[in-house]
Order: sequence, then structure tokens, then C-alpha cells
Amino acid sequence: MNFTSLFAPCLFAPLLFFFHFPQKPYFSRAFHIQPTRAMSFLNNIFRKKTIEDALATADENAMHGGAHLTKNLRVIDLTALGIAAIIGAGIFSTIGTASFMGGPAVVFLFIFTAIACGFSALCYAQFASTLPVSGSAYTYTYTTFGEILAWTVGWNLLWEYAIGNVTVAISWSDYFTGLMKGIGLAIPEWLTMDFVTAGKGASPEAIAAWQNAPQIGGFHLVFDLPALTITLLITILVYRGIQESKNISNVLVLFKLIVILAVIAVGIFYVQPGNWTPFAPNGVRGVLAGISAVFFAYIGFDAISTTAEECKNPQKDLPRAMFLSLIICTILYVIIALVLTGMVKYDTLAVGDPLAFVFKQVNLDFFSGVVALSAVVATASVFLVFQLGQPRIWMSMSRDGLLPKKFSEIHPKFKTPAFSTILAGFVVAIPALFLNLNEVADLTSLGTLFAFAVVCAGVLKMDATGQSAQAKFKVTYLNSRYWLPGVLLVLYGILQVANPGFVAHLLDCPDGNCTSQIPYFLFLGVFAIVTILAIVYKWSFIPVVGLILNLFMMSQVMFVSWVRFMVWMVIGLIVYFAYGYANSKLRAKHAAINTL
Repeated sequence: MNFTSLFAPCLFAPLLFFFHFPQKPYFSRAFHIQPTRAMSFLNNIFRKKTIEDALATADENAMHGGAHLTKNLRVIDLTALGIAAIIGAGIFSTIGTASFMGGPAVVFLFIFTAIACGFSALCYAQFASTLPVSGSAYTYTYTTFGEILAWTVGWNLLWEYAIGNVTVAISWSDYFTGLMKGIGLAIPEWLTMDFVTAGKGASPEAIAAWQNAPQIGGFHLVFDLPALTITLLITILVYRGIQESKNISNVLVLFKLIVILAVIAVGIFYVQPGNWTPFAPNGVRGVLAGISAVFFAYIGFDAISTTAEECKNPQKDLPRAMFLSLIICTILYVIIALVLTGMVKYDTLAVGDPLAFVFKQVNLDFFSGVVALSAVVATASVFLVFQLGQPRIWMSMSRDGLLPKKFSEIHPKFKTPAFSTILAGFVVAIPALFLNLNEVADLTSLGTLFAFAVVCAGVLKMDATGQSAQAKFKVTYLNSRYWLPGVLLVLYGILQVANPGFVAHLLDCPDGNCTSQIPYFLFLGVFAIVTILAIVYKWSFIPVVGLILNLFMMSQVMFVSWVRFMVWMVIGLIVYFAYGYANSKLRAKHAAINTL
């Protein structure tokens, strides 16, 4: 644990505040601000779009002679996009690290994470069926909590997709370089590594890249050419149209599913049940140690909601696709984890390519090569889905006036957000060429969890304001007054059986360092407050659990990542008040109404 939970109450206390206190005179009294001016400012930054306004915004461009996005996606295409986004580096690398820390019991972590994502997926599905537009969590937040929080969510989604895709581009480069080397076509090190890593010289490859790189005026010409190549190819594909993107995605998904099923079918004959003992060598704590890595493996199902305007029947197909992709991927993750930990001992799996590694251990080198090829394909499909999502978030924010109009221009021939797509390519390509962003990769999970938590809270707000009545798909209402205490008692019983006396150790300080437990205590405080409010006000059980689980997983991210996250938030607020606040179309609309 780290200090990250300190920030969670700060971020989500306002959500609870706005559920029950619609008037805000407290601010003006506390800071001696004139009530009228204070209220005017707060009303401006928390102004909300109606559902009708949000739906109408998507049509405004066409009404003024612009172009529409093409409606081309069916439920099978959306499901393939979801699988494309989820099954990537997680199944080819992350699963090894998680298995090393948790042993065979890591399957429970995959199931737990899938359930946590499932609660969020249900909330996304309700919003997607109500607001079938491209803004995803940004637009959902705009209609429930208002403009400034919507901007914050959108700003962090941009960070999520940008950093996520830089990381994916570098990962793809590593897989591709390894594949080329395996077939005897080694690429020079200085063409496969970023400048910063080579300059540090922390590995033999980095030293070789620095020493062998050509120099121009003493400057070492080191850059990641494969990362640049895949970025350009995917950007061109996304720019050309959704039809082309979905066709390529479907082919890539089919290929990697065939390989994964082949891995299971072949690997099962080499499973030795004795390797599953001990099943949980490091206990519950060891299983949970891989939660951040495993969650990263599930990021992606939310990205398909950004394609809502390109779906033929978004209100039905988006919810179905989210659930199908989550269910299919969870089943595959669980089976793969059991096969891996059955083929070799869990403590040998702390490697970057666990699937290829286990087949080398049983002398199936050819199959190991097939897995390496599949990793290249799988990572490319992840890149494709994320690169589809990023420009559509920009487009939605631009439509609302929070970004310049250029970001929402639709190409008249290809029917894609042209400028935003090109810019997204540059945003990924330049850092991938010269920088190693592995240190900030946790920010991808953090940004996603933030969006998930806000969406879950948004469903509670929809229930409170009556907006849920407009939803085509509704999260099933289960009264938290009865369900939450019951589930907590069952969870307590399971933990007590799995780890007897765990309650007595909740206040223990590992290595005498009690400060490391402070975030945990803070999280318990937030959890207690949300639980009490949920029981007293009879909140819907599913979004409440989704909110709690996302906050818990946020608290597991490293403290340094939280610092960077907060810095990015501050930068975002500066951009908002410098441009978005004054140029907001909703602000102009409200001002026009007030002058009548």
C-alpha cells in the first residue's frame, strides 16, 4: 500500500456532496465570497448537458453541411474490437508476473478483476444505451456531474489512450524485434530502442545500441523504428475508415484466438497437477499483489463505447459486446493461467514471454515461435482499438467547444475525425521514438479506473435525478440496504476461511513501517462512508460495488503515479480555464437564455 488512497476521498467527496446538497452556499460563506458571484461561477463550471442536448450535438455537424461518421459496426464487430483491446500484452506477458506472485491461485484474481470490470461494464452499458455518442465516459459525466468533472474525465482519457498506446507501441517493437531475431533477421539495436534507454546503458543491448549508433555532430542517432512503423500503419488504417479498421481487427482477433486455443489444446497434455501445489503459496496478499498488472490486461472493453456513433444499433449492441468480450476473455485468461502454472512451477514464470517460455521448457520450440508471432499480432490489435478511441474523445470535447473546432472535423470521404486521428498518431509516434514511458504506464490503469469510478457514480446520480428512466438498458436495481451487508458478511466468511485470523492482522505494520498502512486505513474510511450512505439512502447495489472496487484498485497504484496523475490534472484544469471555460458551447447557450 502507498499514500494513493489519500487522494481518492479528495476526488470523490464532491460526487457524494452533489448527490445530497444541490445548493452550494457553503463555499461563499467559508471563503467570504459574494454569494451571487460564487454561485454564478459554480453554476458555470458544473453546468450539465441534458441527454437531449448530448444526442443533438452529434447531429449538429451534419446540419451545418459537415459529414457524419459511418454506421458500420454490428455486435460481432464490437465484440471483436473488445477482444482485440483486452487480449494483448496481458495474456502474453502480464500473466507470467501475476502467476509468479500469486501462484496458481492467480485465476481468482482474474475472476475478481473481471467481476470488478463487470460492475463497471453494466454501468457503461446503461450510459451507452442512453447516450449512443462517441464521447464515452466524458459525455456520460457531462450529463450527470457537469462540465468541469467531464473535462477532467476526458482529459484523463486522453492521457490513458496516449500513454497506453506509447507503451503498446514499444511493447510491439520488442515482440517484433524478438521475432525477427528468432528467424535470423536481427535488426540493429540502435534502430529498436529509444534514445533515453540507450543513453542509460543499463543492459548489454542498450550499451551496444549507444556504441554502434551513427553520430551526427556527436549526437547518437538512436530511435525505435518498429514502434514508429506500427504507429504510422495503424494511424493510416484508422484514418482511412471504420470499415477498413473493423475488417483488419476481425482478422487479427481470429488469428490470435486460434493461437490461444491451440496453446490450450497442446499445453493441456503437458500439465502436471503437482505444479498446482501449493495453490496459493503467498496467500491472499500474494494474489492481490498482481492486481494492477492484471487490471491492465482488462483495459479496453470501455474503448468500444467511443465507437457508438459508428454502430448500426448502439443501444442494444454496445451492452452485448461489452459483456461478451469480458466473458470470453475471462474464460481464456483463467484457462491459460491454469495451463501455464500446470506446465511449469509458478516461481519460474517471472519472464517477459511466459507463453513462449513454457513451450521451450517442454522442448516445443516451433510452437514457441508461433506464440511469438501471435504476440506481435495481438499487440497490434490492441494498438488499433486504442488508436480508434483517442481521436473520438477529442472530437467529442471539440464539439462541446472545450477544444478548438479543428478537432471535430470529419473527413468528407473517409468519414473519420481526420485532424484528431493524425494528431493522435503524432502524440504516440514521437514519444515512442525517443522515450521509454514504462515508468508512467501505471497512469493508464489509474486514468481508466478514475473513469470507471465516475461512471459508476454517474449511474447513482442518474437514479437520483430520474434520468435512468430514459435508459434502454438499465442496471438491475438491488437495494444496498439488504444486499451490501449480506455480501460483506459472505466476503468476511470467505477471507476468514482462506486466511484465518486475518482481521487481527489488519492493523499490523510490516517491517515496523506503519506509514505504509495509512492509505489502507484511509480507504477503509472512504469505504465506510460510501457503505453507510448506500444503506441509508438505498442506493443501487451494483454501481455502489463498482465504485468501491474501482476506488480500492486505485489505491493499489504507486504513490509516484498518483503524483504524476495529480500534476496532469492540474495541467488539465489550466487548459480548461484558459480555453474551455470561455469557449464552452453550453456556457454560450445558457448565457443566451439568461439574456432573454
